[in-house]
Amino acid sequence: MKLSEIKEILATSDSVNFKLENGALVPEHFHVTEVGIITKDFIDCGGTVRHEKVANFQLWDANDFEHRLKAGKLLSIIALSEKVLGMEDSEIEVEYQAETIGKYDLGYDGENFLLIAKKTACLAQDKCGTSVEKQKIELVNLASGTSCTPGGGCC
Repeated sequence: MKLSEIKEILATSDSVNFKLENGALVPEHFHVTEVGIITKDFIDCGGTVRHEKVANFQLWDANDFEHRLKAGKLLSIIALSEKVLGMEDSEIEVEYQAETIGKYDLGYDGENFLLIAKKTACLAQDKCGTSVEKQKIELVNLASGTSCTPGGGCC
């Protein structure tokens, strides 16, 4: 989700709720402790120089049980970040504490913002020797269009 998309959703919302992929909700007394820009310059395993920039939100589950972040407040934090930091309309990455700090992509299901776990991947599979995922073929399709039957001699 891009920054413009969350702003559009927040403009018509009252509450702000985040939900993990396992269905658990981030406690409603969470804080957004940071809104910023993360820039990453790196070289992948194939030698290609890469540049990534994301808008970053950090969520923190505090013991402040009376705290409730409203949509308007988050919009004002985003607006200040855009003004002061020069934030662009970038993809949003969310940091949230589990066993360690997890990084998530952001989605929306019409009611809750969804924290979608990020996965690592090789960015240069064609250059570093890893194979692209093999196509899965059903065994029934291997026997020249006929299916195996007991005593049919195909097994």
